Parts: sequence; structure tokens; C-alpha cells
Amino acid sequence: MRLITSRIVKLTIFSALLPLTYASAEMTSLSDNDLSEVDGAGIGFVMDDFVFSHGNDAANGKIFKISGINDSEGKPVSINVNQLYIASSDSEYGSKLDPVNLGRLSNPFEIDLLDGNDVDVGVTDKAVLQLAAPTKVDIAGTGYSCIDPTKGINSGDCSSRPAGTITSDGVWENGERPDMGLELEITTGSSGPKNLNFNVKSAVFDGSYLRLWGDDNLKMAAEFRLNFYTPELEISTCAQLNQACGSSVKMQDFQLELALGTTFQPLYFSADNTSSEFKGGLTLEISKITHEFIDNLNAGVSDKSVGGDAAEAFFTDYYGNDSYRSNIVIGNLDVGGTSLGSAKIEGMLIQYLDVKFRDLDLVP
Repeated sequence: MRLITSRIVKLTIFSALLPLTYASAEMTSLSDNDLSEVDGAGIGFVMDDFVFSHGNDAANGKIFKISGINDSEGKPVSINVNQLYIASSDSEYGSKLDPVNLGRLSNPFEIDLLDGNDVDVGVTDKAVLQLAAPTKVDIAGTGYSCIDPTKGINSGDCSSRPAGTITSDGVWENGERPDMGLELEITTGSSGPKNLNFNVKSAVFDGSYLRLWGDDNLKMAAEFRLNFYTPELEISTCAQLNQACGSSVKMQDFQLELALGTTFQPLYFSADNTSSEFKGGLTLEISKITHEFIDNLNAGVSDKSVGGDAAEAFFTDYYGNDSYRSNIVIGNLDVGGTSLGSAKIEGMLIQYLDVKFRDLDLVP
């Protein structure tokens, strides 16, 4: 794993001001003194030749367990994490661990402190912390298909390249699309172990971001966009490395574009201290939308007052802006070897959300 160096960090921050000829600057070590020179404009990072794999193998001193969970009868539940991996595409469910790149120098992962007054942010007089995956790009000349790793340049609007992509500099062997997997072995009471596995091929997260700020009521507010694309997502109950069994659900050409919260209708994170049932539990909330001039609308049309015109423009944008809507597309759903065809949910607008988490010990 190799973090982007200080000199490249500066190139990332000031890339709009530098000619492209500087993009080949020599890489140097990232020291504390170099970090002290970062001026708050943001930092970009990539991970080259990245591989991660860990599992539970007590016989060889490798322990990876999740404990402290009881079933409904109070019996302990033992969860062994047989494998958690991130590797290059074609990893064959984590059995072949080759390196992958996460992000690229021209489009890295970013941590930025944004000015909320910028028109693209829209949080008045606030500083906004943004954690972002590589952005999407124009299709012409630079974009790749988000789903199909066999397609070359000019096939989509994702920046992350498939493994083996041919570029002007030759072959980019690693690509930026990881295989990922989580394989669990769950034992409850005296019953035998059961398996639950999640495996993803050639994953892409381009265009995802999380923006955080504090609102005037001292709540943590957020705008969250999660884009997740993969040619295959599999959920199975097979034993480890036995992925040929029939107890699996495969979602092929899977696309998730999830929009939670906007700058005027944020997603709030807080702890619930209002009731004994949920006291101290995490809550996620998107409040019902209101507008100060909503009474100046008649059947959604302005009453021709200034306030009515403002309300009509607001709601026209609210209901017509695709960036506020969520989409889920499955190219083919396969259950136990039987194809159920395609499925999709498009244009879903989340107008109200109230999720509460509580300690299971408090459940009567």
C-alpha cells in the first residue's frame, strides 16, 4: 500500500492552477513537516498495489471474531469472520489476491473542507466537511462503463478503470475496481455453524460523497450520496470457498444510486434522549419538508405573488432534480440457479425518514 506523497498532494490541491506537464513530479516521502504545510484546501489520496485479507484461523494464531451477541433466548452467538478481503478483480472469491489501486492521481479520494456559501454546496455561512470518492467524468474521451469491465474508454461516465485497461502509457494492469468479500461462520447455542457470505466483483463507487456540518440546533447534519456499481453481487450460505452451491442469490449488473438528505432537507444524526425505550440510541432522520411560502401555492402553482413564485420555483426544482432521487437497478436476479429476470426502482424521492436504533437488551 502506498499513500500519495506530499508533493503529489500539493499537485492534487492546486491541480486547477498547474499545467499538466507538472503531473509527473517525482514522488517523495510524506513527513510531519510536509503535512504541516497543508493549508486546509483539502487533501487527495490514492492507494497503489493495495491488498487486504484477514480471516479466522485459531490453529495458526489468527483470531477474527465478533462477540458479545446473544440470541432471543439469551444464548451466546459466535461469529467467525473466515475472510474479509479487498483485492483486484478476478480474485475468485478471495482465493487469488492480486493488488488493486484505489483512486488515481488525476481523480483521487478526497477529504475537503468546503465553503457552504458556494453555489454547488448551498449551506449558508457554514463550513462543510466532505469525504468523497473519485468523481464521475464526461463520457467523451475519459469515461468508462460503470458496470461492464470489458468496455474501454468512451463507454460511460466513471473514472475508475478496469484491470488491464490500455492507456496511452501502455497497460494499466491493476485498475481501480476492487473485488470485495466478507465470509461469516455463525454458531448459535448448540446448533452447528451456518455460513453467510457477501462477495462483490469489480466494484465502483465513483460519484459518492458524504458532507457533514453542524446546523443551528446543534445537530449533526449530512448530505449523503452513495453510488455503487458491480457486474455481480452475490449473497450465499455456502461453506468457505464452496461458491458453487445452490443456496445463493446473485444480482448481476447491479446499480445503486442512493440519495439521502439535501442541503435544505438534511439527514440528521443524533442520539435519542426523549424516551426510555430508545434512550441513547442512534437516530437517523430526514424531516418533512416545509416552505415559508407554501400557502402561496394553489394546486402547486404560484398565486403570482413574489413568495408564491419563489415557492413554485423551489418545488419545481425539488421534484424535478434527478440528483435528489435514488435508483436501484438489477440487470438479472438469479436465485439458486434460477433466473428471475431484471428488476428496477427508479426515481425514488425520500421525503421523510425516521430510523431509531436501540439496545436489544431493552427489548421486552
